[in-house]
Amino acid sequence: MTTMTNTSPFELRLTWARSLFEHGDYAAAATALVELVDEARESEMMHGTTELREMLARAYFGSAQLGRAEATLRDLVADVPTDGYAHLLLGRTLQRQARHDEARQHLALAEVLGDYERPEAYGAPRDDASTDDA
Repeated sequence: MTTMTNTSPFELRLTWARSLFEHGDYAAAATALVELVDEARESEMMHGTTELREMLARAYFGSAQLGRAEATLRDLVADVPTDGYAHLLLGRTLQRQARHDEARQHLALAEVLGDYERPEAYGAPRDDASTDDA
């Protein structure tokens, strides 16, 4: 015997979007997620959209919609500046666009916030403030 649950249409669509994402259909997931984020904004559920917006940015990144990923992540880090994972995602998005100087700041913030560990292969962090005058 199966029991009926009171699942809202929003929850069903979110489950569908997550399924698309998990199966690697990032473009379709982005389409579904942008509608959910917009709906959450309109219903003043913004306190609960951080996870949605991060997944949307990851879907954009995965489908090579890097401009959209960047815009979504810039809004997210403006709203939640202490979200190290958002800074990491933004840094990776900028790197993928060959904007390494811009990426460096966000990757450093992610590292400080504890959501990123600099790979040893990259060497020691560059100290931009030091100069060799000798």
